[in-house]
Amino acid sequence: MVSEDLERVSADVCLSRGLGRSYGDASLPPEDQPNVLNTRLADRILSFDETSGAFRAESGLSLTELNRLLMPRGYFTPVSPGTSIVTLGGMVAADIHGKNQHKDGNFGDHVTSMKMRVADGSVIECSPTQHPDLFRATIGGMGLTGHILEVEFNLRRIPSQWIWQESRRIRDIDEFQDALEDAATEWPYTMGWIDCLARGKSMGRGIMMTGRWAESAEAPPKPPKKGFQPSLRFDWPSWVLNGLTIRLFNELYYRKQWRRKSSGIVSNQSFTYPLDAIHSWNRMYGRRGFTQYQCVLPREAGRSSAKRVLEVLTSRGGASFLCVIKDFGREGLGVLSFPRPGITLALDIAVRDDTQALVDALNEQVLQEGGRIYLAKDSFTRREHFEAMEGQRLDEFRAIRDRWDPQRRFRSAQSVRLLGD
Repeated sequence: MVSEDLERVSADVCLSRGLGRSYGDASLPPEDQPNVLNTRLADRILSFDETSGAFRAESGLSLTELNRLLMPRGYFTPVSPGTSIVTLGGMVAADIHGKNQHKDGNFGDHVTSMKMRVADGSVIECSPTQHPDLFRATIGGMGLTGHILEVEFNLRRIPSQWIWQESRRIRDIDEFQDALEDAATEWPYTMGWIDCLARGKSMGRGIMMTGRWAESAEAPPKPPKKGFQPSLRFDWPSWVLNGLTIRLFNELYYRKQWRRKSSGIVSNQSFTYPLDAIHSWNRMYGRRGFTQYQCVLPREAGRSSAKRVLEVLTSRGGASFLCVIKDFGREGLGVLSFPRPGITLALDIAVRDDTQALVDALNEQVLQEGGRIYLAKDSFTRREHFEAMEGQRLDEFRAIRDRWDPQRRFRSAQSVRLLGD
């Protein structure tokens, strides 16, 4: 299937779906309209200017394939998430961000044009100057404004396929926020892992990682080799991941950074895409799986906001061995784009009987801090919490949908849950 085929899809298709890697229900259809459009075969590269980096492709092209073809030629996407197993259409719909958000914003900030099929069946081009309302609502709009057929943006030149990385052990959440703010002025890529089970004076301890592209003189003469990628072949029993085993893992992971600071050359794959190191890694959470919870806490909430959210998590036994902290530098372009200046926390949480209550408590705290949650990761937020977080932004998004899709042809299980579609 190519973009010309996507332009002719039937009226009962309510949603586009890429590689099926969404954390929640954003790419799942509502129960009363089960047909979705799979874009995986619409993956042609349509144009590429090696001088300017201008690039256009169909929405089903994966970031994995883009990197395979263009990194050897010295180009990389301006913004990348923590996995390459995502399509260009998904990157737009979620308005993905990466470790360089504080410097380069979101993916949507670099999109120059899109071809879309909207609710009345017409196929149009939208950009910051053509149908700008639709353009802004589509970026971060979770596929609710139409089928994204083609995406155009500018690739970045890179000097090598290697990263110069610096790792630093951090003692607590206050030091973490200071370190991230200081690193933001020097390093294009920053992020941190937090031991979210640590309490007291050690709450928020972890490891901060910063990086930049290695210059050709610093990098090894040959590109990184693709190493062995193990795969989980079965679901782990639910008892494997418990408070004790996660606490042990977190302690070992924290202690592996035995030096206060270390640095060296690493592959872009290991630095940018740690989530891709093990195939089907989600199976370690057992048959019930996991949810990821990600929130942003604005700068005006003060330095203690992250600590207060972590206190809610630890007091309710929200054990997690993956808690990521990043620094956000600017608001996203999209109407519902997630980032804003502040601190973001992303937590992997095994689904249990009390997961809904835990997410409710986290959302209530995030509301008090004036923050919001990331739709690309959400599967448990209640409608009243989401509406309270978004306020006027949600009113604007609804008004644009009223203009372009008054019958709400484009819907998802997530939009039913959060928007009442």
